Amino acid sequence: MQKKKIFSASENIGDEWKGMTVPSILKTLSKEISYPDIWRFLHFKGRELYGENFELHEEDLTIILQLIAYTIKDEKVAYDLSVDLKKGILLVGPVGCGKTSLMNIMRYLVLPSGARFRVRSCRDIAFEFSQEGIPSLHPYAKGSLTRGTYEPITYCFDDLGLENETQHFGNRCLVMGEIILCRYDFYHHFGMLTHITTNLNSIEIEKVYGLRVRSRLREICNLLAFPADSPDKRK
Repeated sequence: MQKKKIFSASENIGDEWKGMTVPSILKTLSKEISYPDIWRFLHFKGRELYGENFELHEEDLTIILQLIAYTIKDEKVAYDLSVDLKKGILLVGPVGCGKTSLMNIMRYLVLPSGARFRVRSCRDIAFEFSQEGIPSLHPYAKGSLTRGTYEPITYCFDDLGLENETQHFGNRCLVMGEIILCRYDFYHHFGMLTHITTNLNSIEIEKVYGLRVRSRLREICNLLAFPADSPDKRK
């Protein structure tokens, strides 16, 4: 049986990557999808984007597999790893554990829908609000529905919690809290998915954004969490 292709045929990772050692469990996961090839490709793409010090760490294998299975919509592996394909991703972990880089490189796998999710920094969104006010939130709420077809656009909001309470001409707003509440409604009406990376745990999310936001995130996102003692991988 020929294995399915899960990254662009134009991506030439080179012969040196084909001999790269991969975690042995990857060879047992699927007869149709080559998880070893995906691992090699993500390693290659990570170095292309972040430099030669980038690595996929075997101690992060479970989270990486959850993200891969989710991204390529591998129902069996996702189910085995307790990942709901109908929800988004809430990726939690300490500073430098690799949350942002992992989400970014996952975008280069070929998605069944053919569309990559978009990544936006929460700090940038808060800055936009301070400059432009309420209209700046539109692209992440109702503006995340394509005109005519109402197809939802998936966003990954990076570093939730680094933005401060923001004001525009005296109007204070917990910008990301409002966006999450809006996207929660669109999740139920249109299936809109939302991904988030954050250093905050659930208690800290509730403290900053309130119980309502914490509860809704639990409903619309799969919680994937690095251990609290994960080391800073930046070099």
